[in-house]
Amino acid sequence: MTTTTEPAPTDTPQAVAGTAIFDSLESQVRSYCRSWPAVMTHSQGSTLTSEDGREFLDFFAGAGALNYGHNNPALLDPLLDYLREGRILHSLDMHTSAKRDFLQTFSDLILEPRDLDYKVMFPGPTGTNSVEAALKLARKVTGRQHVLSFTNAFHGMTLGSLAVTGNSMKRKGAGIPLTNSSKIPYDDYFNGAVDDFMWLERVLQDSGSGVDKPAAIIVESVQGEGGLNAARLEWLKALSDLCREYDIILIVDDVQAGCGRTGTFFSFEEAGFSPDIVCLSKSISGFGLPMALTLIRPELDQFEPGEHNGTFRGHNLAFVTGRAALERYWADDSFQKEVQAKAADLRAGLTQIADRYEGAAVRGRGLLTGIAFPDASAAGKIAAAAYERGLLVETSGPEDEVLKTMPPLTITSAELARGLAVLEEATAAVLGDGVPA
Repeated sequence: MTTTTEPAPTDTPQAVAGTAIFDSLESQVRSYCRSWPAVMTHSQGSTLTSEDGREFLDFFAGAGALNYGHNNPALLDPLLDYLREGRILHSLDMHTSAKRDFLQTFSDLILEPRDLDYKVMFPGPTGTNSVEAALKLARKVTGRQHVLSFTNAFHGMTLGSLAVTGNSMKRKGAGIPLTNSSKIPYDDYFNGAVDDFMWLERVLQDSGSGVDKPAAIIVESVQGEGGLNAARLEWLKALSDLCREYDIILIVDDVQAGCGRTGTFFSFEEAGFSPDIVCLSKSISGFGLPMALTLIRPELDQFEPGEHNGTFRGHNLAFVTGRAALERYWADDSFQKEVQAKAADLRAGLTQIADRYEGAAVRGRGLLTGIAFPDASAAGKIAAAAYERGLLVETSGPEDEVLKTMPPLTITSAELARGLAVLEEATAAVLGDGVPA
């Protein structure tokens, strides 16, 4: 018997379900969905749910944009109230009550307790916008063009940010030469064999070196995309001292490592210095809403009105959730202590896994920590095995050789332990049982 089936109308659930539309219409450039093909529909806390009912524990946190978890009610409720009241949504850089409240809270809870004196600039809403503003300002203030950045650095995907990024694949995508920047060795690049700043200090001292003094040096305290290389605190302080001695602007890119990710609000706090410029984005809104800040020492605040602007500088919804996040989590040091305790548990669990496999090593700091494997293909296979077991975790490094864990800072101890158990099982599935614990 032969039967025929009429095509389903294009607006039925059957027509729009599945992944066919992504494959047929969305650009080839998409990436995360290739590793995690489930169609996600709901999220709460540290859990995402797909349309087929599967639950996934989140060790990814929106690449660091969801430090306080998904749909956090402490942030959601004031956001919904703001929307229901018919308040201002879009405002460029006009004065709004939402911006005023955010700035006051940021000053009261973040800047003043840390004795930090910064002007707050709102660039475009992403991390690379903050970096571009920082680079542009450093060049304007100093009158110098060159910027130094570090091996394995990642600072964003627009042309200025790519010029100070190390990843060759991402740099190649620019399609033009990336100039006015040079790379210098990050902490321990030579495995301790060479004094870290010997070359840089020597050429800055030598008028015959042929190396022009740079406008700025830009650095990540932890290289989130570059392999979870974590600079020693004394190295960061020495870099700051060197920049001050030679009148070089120091920019700290805290887009991924900031907002509590390393255990303190800023990743550089424990190193005992204040950068000239700080770049923030990702979790500064607290809710996954686009928002970025560029923090500037007052004497460097030299842009003319409108000299650097953008349509989406005044994202009032992000001001609302950002203020709520600061008030809920940073009014005192109790949350910071919780994060530090969880970070210790995460590192202990990852170390227990790494110790079973020759050559594996734990990298990173705080809740931005992972395992580097000598076989560069291992991390990707383990991440895939973890996904099959209901855990979202990504890879990092120039060859994706690092299994990178970045759970929400609000994850429970039980969820953290469950995620570590999944990673242990996934690693054993890929590499075998290893050395008995």
